Order: sequence, then structure tokens, then C-alpha cells
Amino acid sequence: MNRLGDATSPYLLQHANNPVDWWQWGADAFDEAKRRDVPVLISVGYAACHWCHVMAHESFEDAGVARQMNDNFVCVKVDREERPDVDAVYMTATQAMTGQGGWPMTVFAAPDGTPFFCGTYFPRANFTRLLQSVTKAWGDQRDDVLRQGAAVVEAIGGAQALGGISAPLTAELLDSAAAQLATEYDSVNGGFGGAPKFPPHMNLLFLLRHYQRTGNAQDLEIVRHSGEAMARGGIYDQLAGGFARYSVDATWTVPHFEKMLYDNALLLRVYTHLWRLTGDPIARRVADETAEFIIGGLGTPEGGFASALDADTAGVEGLTYSWTPAQLVEALGQEDGAYAAGVFGVTAQGTFEKGASVLRLARDIDDANPPVVDRWTDVRQRLLAVRDTRPQPARDDKVVASWNGLAITGLVEHYFATGGAESLAAAVRAAGLLADLHVVDGRLRRVSRDGVVGDPAGVLDDYGAVAEAFCLVHQATLDGRWLDLAGTLLDAALAHFPTGSGGFYDTADDAERLVTRPADPTDNATPSGLSALAAALTSYTALRGEPRYQEVAAAALGTVAPIVGQHARFSGYAAATGEALLSGPYEIAIVTDDDPAGDPLVATAYELAPPGAVVVVGRADASGVPLLEGRSLVGGEPTAYVCRGFVCERPVTTVGELTAQLARR
Repeated sequence: MNRLGDATSPYLLQHANNPVDWWQWGADAFDEAKRRDVPVLISVGYAACHWCHVMAHESFEDAGVARQMNDNFVCVKVDREERPDVDAVYMTATQAMTGQGGWPMTVFAAPDGTPFFCGTYFPRANFTRLLQSVTKAWGDQRDDVLRQGAAVVEAIGGAQALGGISAPLTAELLDSAAAQLATEYDSVNGGFGGAPKFPPHMNLLFLLRHYQRTGNAQDLEIVRHSGEAMARGGIYDQLAGGFARYSVDATWTVPHFEKMLYDNALLLRVYTHLWRLTGDPIARRVADETAEFIIGGLGTPEGGFASALDADTAGVEGLTYSWTPAQLVEALGQEDGAYAAGVFGVTAQGTFEKGASVLRLARDIDDANPPVVDRWTDVRQRLLAVRDTRPQPARDDKVVASWNGLAITGLVEHYFATGGAESLAAAVRAAGLLADLHVVDGRLRRVSRDGVVGDPAGVLDDYGAVAEAFCLVHQATLDGRWLDLAGTLLDAALAHFPTGSGGFYDTADDAERLVTRPADPTDNATPSGLSALAAALTSYTALRGEPRYQEVAAAALGTVAPIVGQHARFSGYAAATGEALLSGPYEIAIVTDDDPAGDPLVATAYELAPPGAVVVVGRADASGVPLLEGRSLVGGEPTAYVCRGFVCERPVTTVGELTAQLARR
């Protein structure tokens, strides 16, 4: 066993028995490279990455390749999900040198960490030749190598240079972003762009909020069509719920099978709000099933949520999930097997590999008569029972703070919209794990596993996503602890991450120094740190009533306003947060002595809540809840208090009056 045996990362542990003498990221590894006067080989990946596994099997498990690596390099393994800061720096270098990036990422660096050659996946023959070439260059052309590395660092430092506030994120810019998305919309298959096609969750969240403000029917149609297309496709698990990372085609038919927590957390929000705004039955079913998948498929014994399910099963991609017509007949019998082939689009030719198909929903079910739904439900359950006997994909069970924050937010919003008690209970459990384990001396740690917190410090998106989640839990539970914790994290972020010109770095000022300090303001697979922080600040300022936090959020969004206006697909969460700020955000407090579950005022508040609105429901002057302070029943009746941008309407007691107040834009 190498030096990875005591790692908390499942990805690192997958490589603990490699013949490669792997080191974990840290000063010791670079000191060893200086002592030996050899380069550092940095290999970055993650547990659910298919091509990471391929390169591991081809090269890192081969004794001859390992000998070549060990003799000429200090080899460092990095889990990109555990150390997103390290990943960001070297991914920027890889993209600068090659014009593209991805994982596994392979970086050769000087002992001071300066990268001088970067790439991604290399087949074994190519990799061994590369090792020979780098070894020779280090020995014979070191000055040239170091000059190239210095040029790379200078280039990526420029790429990460941050400007100040260019312009406010205005209604006009948000309208322009929505219009731009409409031009890139795939009106045939849903979503944006071509293959590979990723679920555009943050863009869809933005369009839903933009629709609420403007009433633009095209926004809603894009979300409705894209949501239904994904829900019917192979990217969605038609038996157990949950979405895969992306589709390899433009039609959502064949997925890359890994299931990530962050995708499902963000898509849970999309389908929840789509159902809230439209009553679409497929949106409600998919929201419920996605919540169930997050809780049941990714829940950990400690109360958090695991990071991912692997793309591979026993080294074969899609082994768990694909079916042939014969396998359906074997599982269900001739009649139901033929029915399942029709309803799930399983053909003799297959849609995947070797004549197998990925299940799709080829017929209308959600609006069908009860007998049709009953048969489909029965067949689904029986197929899932058979599938559960197959080998299952591995699970990366580390708990990532920011991704758990996204999941908590999604689950609480699902609870608000549907009343699903299990969603709230799971969200509170996960929040408790983050508060009790990941918050250490008022600062966040990035990861934990099996109830043991890891060493990596939280980055900006951890602070933003967790603080936003704590604001949601406060609204649902009326426990002041969560609002206080959110404030602690936000104050820490404002103290340690600012650039000084309105924006934010992704790492703290007292974090480990890398060759550059990363600051990526774009929303990609997950919200950027800046967007996540702005969203949390927006919720917190409405709940606490302190305008200075809103001013910081507005300034931060002002630094990315040009991206929103020109590159809407890469600024979805920033745009969604911009809609919340433009909306007010609304503060809705309902004072009642009754059970809120049956209160029509409460139902109306949740149903009609404007973008980014905060809602609290409870007794007058409830302790620890600023929005309920000094507010009482009017005429002994449940009473709604609506404020917008710190300006309040008169208290109302009827659904009609509340509806009128929430309809004003």
C-alpha cells in the first residue's frame, strides 16, 4: 500500500494499492521532489470518472509503468472534488496549453508546483513515451522547461485577473440573457446545444424566475419542454429516479451513467418550481422521485449525502442499467416483457451497446387513466427488484459541503411546495452534520467521510451554498441557530475571500498558496463561488433585515454582469440570483397560532412566492426569527406581512389580499 491508505477520499483510496508510489497533495510531496531533484507528476480525477478508471487500469496498475513513474517523478494523486482549488489552477493551465480540459488531468510540474506540461487521458503506450520525453527534457533542457512553466503561470494568472464592478445586473441585462438562451434552445430535443448534452439546471432556474417577473411564455415553454424531454430520456433513471451526469447524444437517450449529487440537487429545484408554477404532473413525479433518490440513494449513515454513484459497474459502463428485450421477458414474462419493451423504448437493435437499450419513457403515463398507471408502476417495481440483484455501481460516499448545501436547499424547497415531511427531515439531518462536523472554529471544512472531517479548507462555493442552505432550514424550522450559523459563515467569507473590487476569490486569504489564486466567476457544473455567495447574501439580508449584505451581493453580481449579458449559458445561477435581487427580494411572514399545514394563507405564500422570496410561518414574536418580531394577529386571524426591499405592505388576512400583494412586480 502506498501513501493513500489513510486518505478520506474514496477516489484516492481506489489507488491505495497501485504499484505507483502515490503521495497525497501537500508540502511533503513537493519537498521530496526538491530533495530528489525530479519533477512532480500530478494526476487529478474523481471517483465516478470513467476515463479515470480506464487510465488507472491501463497505466497505474501496471508494474512497468509504475516503475517508470516512481523512478523519475514524485507522483501526486488529487481528488478534484476534495481539492477544487488545486483542480481549478491546473485545469486553467491545461486549457491554456492544450485548448481543452477534462479528467483525468495529467500535469507535470516543477518542484515548486509550476506546471510545464499538461494533458488529460493518455493511452498506456502514449503515456510511457510521454514519461520518457519529460524525463529527458528535465535532464537535458531544464532551463527551457522552466521558462515554459513560468510563461504558463503568467498566462493563467492573467486569465484569472479580476476586474471591478462593470455595471449593475439590471432587468435589461437579464432580459438579454433570457433572449440569448432562447436563441440557443434546442426546440426539437430540449436543452441547449448538441452532444454531449448536460442538464442545464441553473439556466432553467433562471428562466423560471424570469418568467415569474416578465410573464414571458417562451421562458416557461423552454423549461417545460426541456424538463419533460430529460424526464423521458435515458439520462433519467426510469426505475429508481435520479439523473445521470450528461447525455452522450443530443436526444437525452444514452447517458454517461455517473449520478452526481449536485446535478440532482439542482434539478430537484427545477422540477419542484416547474410543478409549483404549472401543476404539471410529470414535473411533480420527477421532483418527488429525485428527492427520494437523493435521500435513499445518496444518504449516508451520518445524515449527509454522498457525492456520486459511479459510471461503471465491475469496470463496464452502464452494466447495471441497460436491458435487452430478452432480459425484459426473463424478468417479467412474455406479456409484460413485451409491454415493458414498448413503454420503455427497448428495441432489438438497441440504443446503447451490444443490442442493449437504456430505458426511456416512450409513452404518456402521467396523464393516463389509473389502470394504465397501475400497470406501469407494477412493471417498474418488478424491473427494479430484478435490477437490484445485478452488480451495482460503486458509491463515492464522501460528503462535500457545498453539494450538501445544494441538496439541503432543494429538499427544503420541495418540502415547502409539496409538504413532503421526509424531505425536510433529511435536510435538517444533513444541516446538522454540516454544522456539527464541517464548521470548525467558525470556518468550513470541505469534506468528510464516515463522520470524520477532512483537512481541506472550504472554498467560496462551500460558504455560499451552505449558508444559503442554513437560511432555508431556518425558514422551515424557525430555529434561530441556523440563521446565526449562516451569518457566521457569510461574515467569514466577507472577511477572507474578497478581491477588494467587488468580486471574490475562490480560496481564502489564509489558505494554502498555489501558483495562482483561483477566481472563476462562471457557473459551470455547479454555481460559482461568487454566485453561491450572492444567493446566500440575498436570502440572509431578507431574513435578518440588514441591507449591507444585499449591497455586497449586488456589487458581486455587478462584476459578472458582462458574463450574464454575453454568455448566459455560463451564468445561470448569477442570473437567477439577479432576478431575486431585482424582485426585492420579498419577505413574507405569516403569523398564526394554528397548524400551518392547512392554512390557505400559507399555501398561497408558497404557491405565489416571487423569485428568491423568503417565507416564515409561526407564532408572533417567535424567538430567533427576526421576521416575526413585533408582528401579531390582526383581529385574531392568521395574518400575512409582506415586505419588498425593506418596504412593507399593510398586513392582510385573506387569500385575495395576499395574492394581490404578491402579484405586484
